[in-house]
Amino acid sequence: MDKSALLVIDYSNDFVADQGALTCGAAGQALDGQIVRRVEEALRQEQFIFVCNDEHQANDCYNPEAALFPPHNLRGSWGAELYGRTGELLRGLIKSGRALYLPKSRYSAFFATPLDAMLRERKVERLTVAGVCTDICVLHTVIDAVYRHYQVAVAEDCCATCMPHGQEWAIAHMRGCLGVEII
Repeated sequence: MDKSALLVIDYSNDFVADQGALTCGAAGQALDGQIVRRVEEALRQEQFIFVCNDEHQANDCYNPEAALFPPHNLRGSWGAELYGRTGELLRGLIKSGRALYLPKSRYSAFFATPLDAMLRERKVERLTVAGVCTDICVLHTVIDAVYRHYQVAVAEDCCATCMPHGQEWAIAHMRGCLGVEII
């Protein structure tokens, strides 16, 4: 098995669907086929696949995101479900044990999750990151991965955001300030 992993970040209804609470809309929806292809490539290369998805509780006043954003990705809700064809594929892979689902409560997939330990147990050295939002959860996950000395690539054609100019800024920041490979 390849010692690489694909991280799919927050590709959920609340971040992608038109009716989502914090949707990036058409930009995120356009990624659906690209992420499916990226997951299929990871499968062919026998890479590990981790699905890292925001998962919040209603009325959690202790989570700092509650003061910044409307309720989103509430545990068990439609909004927290994985979006589109990508979601169908990933749900099947999770059910079969071929992909692992890790809920997260903050921007970074590493914060207060077992992700780092799980990657190290599998001797993973290289990560490819895809998902939304490029300038929030993808960026914070990438920063934490770099700080933990992983080799990191960001699949630009598999990332989107809802903020004007956020995509360009985040990609430039990851490339120029973090030394991340943009593929």
